[in-house]
Amino acid sequence: QVRIVESGGGLVQPGGSLRLSCAASGSIFRVYAMGWYRQAPGKQRELVAGITSDGTTNYADSVKGRFTISRDYAKNMVYLQMNSLKPEDTAVYYCNADLRVIVTASRRDYWGQGTQVTVSS
Repeated sequence: QVRIVESGGGLVQPGGSLRLSCAASGSIFRVYAMGWYRQAPGKQRELVAGITSDGTTNYADSVKGRFTISRDYAKNMVYLQMNSLKPEDTAVYYCNADLRVIVTASRRDYWGQGTQVTVSS
């Protein structure tokens, strides 16, 4: 069984910062790419930032220069440092992990339950 757990969301004023964390645990053989997605009310879920197993990163245009994704490969964790937050960053942020499990050797995407980020004065 695999668990994906996010933490670090909350309420922050415009211009502020937050750091999200995500841990993948359980019967994991290997984690490939990890990433952060977000979904605002009435909108589709969108990719915010991703990082591959070799450290290649990609970002949505709307967060480039403000958000930084990083990863702890030994702990199967991924982080999202969010600076200069704007009200339009308000959303539920979801962690995603592309991984292979031990028992069946199957590989697929796993998702966390999400953490709310609200940017408001």
